[in-house]
Amino acid sequence: MKYVFSLATFALFLAACGGPGMAEIQPISVSADEIKHIEDRLNTYAEIQLSSELQAKLDPRYQEMLPLLKEAAHVMDELFWLQAYGEKEPFLAQLSHPAVRRFAEINYGPWDRLNDNQPFISMAGEKPAGANLYPPNMSKSEFDSLPDPKKTDLYTLIRRNSTGRLEAVPYSKAFEPQLKKAAGLLEKAAKICPDPVLADYLNERAAAFLSNQYYESDLAWMKMKSNPIDIVIGPIETYEDKLYGYKAGFEAYVLIKDMEWSQKLERFTKLLPGLQAGLPVPAEFKPAISGDASEINAYDVVYYAGECNSGSKTIAINLPNDERIQQQWGTRRLQLKNVIRAKFDKILQPIAKELIDSSQWKHITFDAFFNTIMFHEVAHGLGIKEVVGQPGVLVRTALQDHASALEEGKADILGLYMIHQLHSMGEIQGNLEDFYVTFMAGIFRSVRFGAASAHGQANMMRFNYFLEQGAFQKSNSGKYKVNMAKMEAAMKGLSALILTLQGKGDYAGVQKAFAEQGKIGSDLQADLDRLAQRGIPIDLVFKQ
Repeated sequence: MKYVFSLATFALFLAACGGPGMAEIQPISVSADEIKHIEDRLNTYAEIQLSSELQAKLDPRYQEMLPLLKEAAHVMDELFWLQAYGEKEPFLAQLSHPAVRRFAEINYGPWDRLNDNQPFISMAGEKPAGANLYPPNMSKSEFDSLPDPKKTDLYTLIRRNSTGRLEAVPYSKAFEPQLKKAAGLLEKAAKICPDPVLADYLNERAAAFLSNQYYESDLAWMKMKSNPIDIVIGPIETYEDKLYGYKAGFEAYVLIKDMEWSQKLERFTKLLPGLQAGLPVPAEFKPAISGDASEINAYDVVYYAGECNSGSKTIAINLPNDERIQQQWGTRRLQLKNVIRAKFDKILQPIAKELIDSSQWKHITFDAFFNTIMFHEVAHGLGIKEVVGQPGVLVRTALQDHASALEEGKADILGLYMIHQLHSMGEIQGNLEDFYVTFMAGIFRSVRFGAASAHGQANMMRFNYFLEQGAFQKSNSGKYKVNMAKMEAAMKGLSALILTLQGKGDYAGVQKAFAEQGKIGSDLQADLDRLAQRGIPIDLVFKQ
């Protein structure tokens, strides 16, 4: 591993070692060229007001809860800053130019998340693969030799003790003041809450912040069915940990449920066991699932915080990540409808006009976009969680830093596979070509996040595979078309490849696949550059 002890990474080192921190570092100098670049990069985000018409229809007690939930969510934002970079305010105070400061806020540090984590301030240097979750001067061999079994725990930081040796520090200890504050806010909201199941979850999550044990609160979250508001909060995804993929980042969403849309989606969860059984791989790679407690619902988001708000904005959720709960009870899938609509209107449609052959423009539809996103999240529940022939060895553990990217790739392709199967069963109406063309346009949208992200690598692997198989074709005019005759074979082939790599826990095989197919080629990069030249935004940023 390469270590760059620049101004920014030295601040990480101080924070990781419990030193004086960033307050002693001198103001950061930013050149005129860097400011111009940052101003251009700010224009790649379309700013929208994050709101929901559903809020006005809520019971007054739920409306009274929302500010408390947003305040608790804001604590998650503060914690993710500490995980991703270090102390937020001392760092931002060093940035005098408003554009530089705003861009740093969006990126939770000095690295451009939608540009392969390249530093937008030259003195920041290379971003540590482990962010601020590990000491920046720690080698992999040093970590591997650490005998503490908690070192791979989702909810621990790796720090150096007073003797300089590595140790695993529970989040509940490392972030005790912040987590106590968040717990108190959740408990206060629970006292107001008219829904006893939601109140139970809030109390369980508050207890988890202090105990560092999240199983019971994840299970309580699974039991919620009728509550019109919801909150996803805590250390959840591992995208920030690009060193091992072990450590969960803090984040939060405050949500209002769209009851009407949710009722339309209920029937799909009952079909999951049959869809799992029909996956195009041998039986050992598709163990039976029940899916009894799984559900799909639609929500409007009224607050984002932490990891989900950094760089590209999440538009659908599939939780909990605990494999024990997934295997026994399934998951909940949350479609974030107001943000999906914003991305469709402001980003996907303009991209389609620029890169998709005009003969297929009519196949770009919101319903198809919503469904491809929805079934991506459903597909996280399909496939395999443990390595075949190795009971108790999780795929996530075996694939380490490649686990998140391959899992996103699996969800992408199995989501499309599910649409194909459900359409043939008559469970989904509409033109199948709408789903395929919108699926292709969605790849162009997502690959612009950069190949450094889990979703970016997954999208590139999928795009290159489909291009090689002839399912995607580029005409002499420079526009892309879907070849319907070749889509099914390509879809099944990539599904089988990814499921097999996961089932075998084949780290070397995944590494080879990403090296060969997880990159943005020069031809595609030229197309993406054309989108930038047309002023088409890459993603959203919120007023909230």
